[in-house]
Amino acid sequence: MSAIIPPGTVAWGLQLPVQAQSTIFVEPWEATATTDDLVAVAQAADRAGALYVGVCEHVAIPQPHDRTMGTTWYHPFTTLGFLAGVTTSVRLLSHVIALPYHHPLEVAKAFTTLDALSGGRAIVGVGAGHVEAEFALLGADFAGRGRWVERSLPAIRAALDDEYPALPGGDWGLDGSAAVSPRPVQASVPIWVGGSSPVAVRRAAQHGDGWLPQGVRRGDLPGVVARVRDLRAAAGRPEHFDVGALVGCYVGTPSWDVGRTYVGSADLIAEQLRPWVEAGANQLQVRFRSRDRAELVDQIERFGAEVAPLLAA
Repeated sequence: MSAIIPPGTVAWGLQLPVQAQSTIFVEPWEATATTDDLVAVAQAADRAGALYVGVCEHVAIPQPHDRTMGTTWYHPFTTLGFLAGVTTSVRLLSHVIALPYHHPLEVAKAFTTLDALSGGRAIVGVGAGHVEAEFALLGADFAGRGRWVERSLPAIRAALDDEYPALPGGDWGLDGSAAVSPRPVQASVPIWVGGSSPVAVRRAAQHGDGWLPQGVRRGDLPGVVARVRDLRAAAGRPEHFDVGALVGCYVGTPSWDVGRTYVGSADLIAEQLRPWVEAGANQLQVRFRSRDRAELVDQIERFGAEVAPLLAA
């Protein structure tokens, strides 16, 4: 498998509101939002031409982490499966699941099923996890989470690509004697690896089809892209690779304080975002500021209609 964004083009997507309500980024209106609000935003992204909508994962938030992380985190597999039924073209991304919470065959099964149900729209977004107390609660090995990810990624890829997956040495018991079905619609479901540490970048380059940074400075992006290129060449992987960036936008002139985010006309925002593309990003995850569902839907539609075409040009 290789990148899914055609060379020379720029895609965009968004992490959905409502489903993850960390105090770091949640908007006040989300506290009383409903399923209808979640659906309306996902469908707006679908209409506006977003590449994907993302759903994150935490299972249970231990105290005192709840003070900053909040307590509302929808289950990603359940939520993405639900969203598959209310959208038509937007891709469905886990951004991200914590691999050490899952057996790799469970992950592969969830996404082959999602891909089959959605008509080929799944993207597997994975990470190592970071809340040590949550690991302890789930009986997962926090210290060994990196090793778990390193072992899991080849197993997930094998089960996504082959009904009877096999790994060298039969790792995870995968020796070609057990089937994983239903099969996906895509010839090979893409895997995007999250995290901004050097180790996470290496895993993305060697085992993934794309990279989901958890925050990276624009000035550092060219160096990361160059390292990814070298690592993929050494591993015999295709050169083309999807590279993400996180950006905040408000299209138009806000009448309220939107904080540190790109603001202005479509032309100005495209001008502000273009350096990210020149630095090596070919997909932008956009966080839109909003005071209610209607404002968020409007922002998504305006970005898709006014800003995205300028980036593509």
